[in-house]
Amino acid sequence: MKERKFGEPLLTVENISLSFGGVKALQDISFDILKHEVRAIIGPNGAGKSSMLNVINGFYHPQEGSITYKGQKRSAMKPHEAARQGIARTFQNIALFRGMSTLDNIMTGRVNKMKSGLLAQALYVGPALKEEMRNREFVEHVIDFLEIQAIRKTPVGRLPYGLQKRVELGRALAAEPELLLLDEPMAGMNVEEKEDMCRFVLDVNDEFGTTIALIEHDMGVVMDISDRVVVLDYGKKLADGKPEAVRQDPVVVKAYLGEAH
Repeated sequence: MKERKFGEPLLTVENISLSFGGVKALQDISFDILKHEVRAIIGPNGAGKSSMLNVINGFYHPQEGSITYKGQKRSAMKPHEAARQGIARTFQNIALFRGMSTLDNIMTGRVNKMKSGLLAQALYVGPALKEEMRNREFVEHVIDFLEIQAIRKTPVGRLPYGLQKRVELGRALAAEPELLLLDEPMAGMNVEEKEDMCRFVLDVNDEFGTTIALIEHDMGVVMDISDRVVVLDYGKKLADGKPEAVRQDPVVVKAYLGEAH
């Protein structure tokens, strides 16, 4: 993997704590995500990884701590506000409109880019028509980029799992995010599908210039594509650094990788 150049922090998580009743999902977590990097968040099941992504894009509101995004500090944000400010998300469980085509699913990612009113969109005339054409042009670019031209009119419910994951990535890319949050993008995939998804993640980072934070259990994937890794365990931060250093950290080896590794 070629060396990438990073900018200043795009997002900084400071002393985030999140509890559900007596369950402490996150405890005093701090880390940053630099512009243009691929940042991996790893840890065993129940470590707090998805909760962390949910805090970043506004699904959960932490009881303590703050997040600074593009220089603005906030304690909480709603998901639609996060989307408008350039944060897009894919989910651990695929969340697509199964009866809609690949093209129409990816078009839904353009909602925040559409300025025309509902009436103008319904009549499909004038500025609304031009706007629709511009948005569709961008979506077609995403479809070409992800090499899914052959399934553009296919209802996603008929697609195999690996292609559904790719369509979900396409919908997130359609929003033109500055920060893309990927929750286990390779989960359930075979080796060939994982290789394809790894290539697309790196290409998104490279060609779109998108900053990426991803949760991933496959340590081979993490070592191959991430620039830095933060390790969570039972809601606490165990380690943070370059992939190779994290992999050799004895605390991480014991808690996550297992003694045999």
